[in-house]
Amino acid sequence: MRLLRYVTALLFMAHASMRFVYGSIPQFAWAMEHVHGFSHGERWVLAITAYELGAGTLLLLNRGVRWAASGLAVIVSVGIYLIHRHLGWFVGEHGTGGSEYSVALLAMLLVLAAWDAEQSRQRRSTASSP
Repeated sequence: MRLLRYVTALLFMAHASMRFVYGSIPQFAWAMEHVHGFSHGERWVLAITAYELGAGTLLLLNRGVRWAASGLAVIVSVGIYLIHRHLGWFVGEHGTGGSEYSVALLAMLLVLAAWDAEQSRQRRSTASSP
């Protein structure tokens, strides 16, 4: 599970940080506003980016894993709905920008959230035992 937490965190943190490296925030903001109908596109993009970086950090630190993973799962789910489902299933080789990678990320996040919830239940159970 530690490896899954680290890999998931680093994937999200790399994805978010590349928006700054490649200067793609304006394009993402334009798409949020003009394609998907969100007002204040740049604020949305910056909020998403900050959450991905912050949640990734929490996953690395093994803190608030359930909540960090759940929030990222919402972001991924909305991304699938708004963007990737229209581009088919495959991401590369057989297609471009489809849902397969996002579905894999979503599964990873749900496993992490469920694992953290179970760990929390076990800690409470152990603490309440005589």
